[in-house]
Amino acid sequence: MDTSTAGTYTAKLTDGPLEGKTITVAFLDSGDPNPRLEIPAESGGKHYVYSRGSGVEFDTEHAGRPSSVSYRFIETVFD
Repeated sequence: MDTSTAGTYTAKLTDGPLEGKTITVAFLDSGDPNPRLEIPAESGGKHYVYSRGSGVEFDTEHAGRPSSVSYRFIETVFD
């Protein structure tokens, strides 16, 4: 997938209940990565909150935008 035209990047979840997983996330309208992600749990009834970390990777296909960004676990929120 050519993510430069789709406007997405890979979020790497570095710790917490989703440690080691990656998800595809859309850039903000400004072209920046999201500062915070809220990811619903598969079982429902809760979601996980992750905050942008310092790890950023670039590749030549993204025209100056990151291809992946690391996120750190903040909390679990029960609905």
